Amino acid sequence: MRAKARETLFKILFSSQFVQPVDKSFRLGLYKAGELNEDDVKYCDRLLTLIEEHQDEISSVIDSKSVAFPEVRLFPADRSVLFIAVAEIMYCDDIPDKVSVSEAANIASRYSSGKSASFISGILSSVIADKQ
Repeated sequence: MRAKARETLFKILFSSQFVQPVDKSFRLGLYKAGELNEDDVKYCDRLLTLIEEHQDEISSVIDSKSVAFPEVRLFPADRSVLFIAVAEIMYCDDIPDKVSVSEAANIASRYSSGKSASFISGILSSVIADKQ
């Protein structure tokens, strides 16, 4: 179960929208506060690298699926959740797509608006449909 790792990753990405770059000690502090094990830390580092390497592509995918709002106008919390889930769906074959959607909806329901979970699920479902 990577729920704690995804939540920690969400906090890192959310923070990065306000402070660039996210300080390494801040990131490590979140890993420690989240009580992440070695595998969780590897997962977070892997996803952070994927998101950094493919940021423009992920942003473009989100833009194409979010008809009402371009990616840059999304709530920072929603944007963070979408970047994690889209990266998992597009670049992590070892993570089932429905797990990515479910975890994204859970994080969105905790940290964003009441409608965010269904909005995010809809975008991710469309990403998955295009992938197949």
